[in-house]
Amino acid sequence: MASVEVLDTDITTLAVDAIANAANTELLHGGGVAAAIERAGGEAIRRESERKAPIGLGEAVATSGGDMPCRWVIHAATMVLGSPTSADIVRRATAATLRKAEELGARSLALVAFGAGVGRLPLDEVAEIEVEEVRRHLTSGSGLQRVVFAVRGDPARAAFEDALAARH
Repeated sequence: MASVEVLDTDITTLAVDAIANAANTELLHGGGVAAAIERAGGEAIRRESERKAPIGLGEAVATSGGDMPCRWVIHAATMVLGSPTSADIVRRATAATLRKAEELGARSLALVAFGAGVGRLPLDEVAEIEVEEVRRHLTSGSGLQRVVFAVRGDPARAAFEDALAARH
């Protein structure tokens, strides 16, 4: 079984095969995690994103990791630019990210709190959804060996740790 952990860290610094980006359907990297990923990864990520956009809500596409230590960035559309998201979209985006990681042959994946920032969903709800989807995916015969929930701040860390500790 894969290891699953919560780290209060900058996802752009993690040496994992793939990192997730909570993207908009146009794959524009204007703010939040997306902007941090573009800053850390460089112009290649923006150019690759432009070629792959637009994508549908809940869908995921991959680009290179650019100048970051990861091999790939998996961009999952959690919202239309400027709009809030929903629990259903976060669930679909998480599942799509996990499937894309498998398609790429990734052994390690770092996820962010999809929809908890600009998407305006409560952290505890996001954590429960993502942990549930990761558990479902890992028990279905996944090749992933390590999943990291890369979050920022005590409230996010606690929400994901509590979701991992819960047995549903």
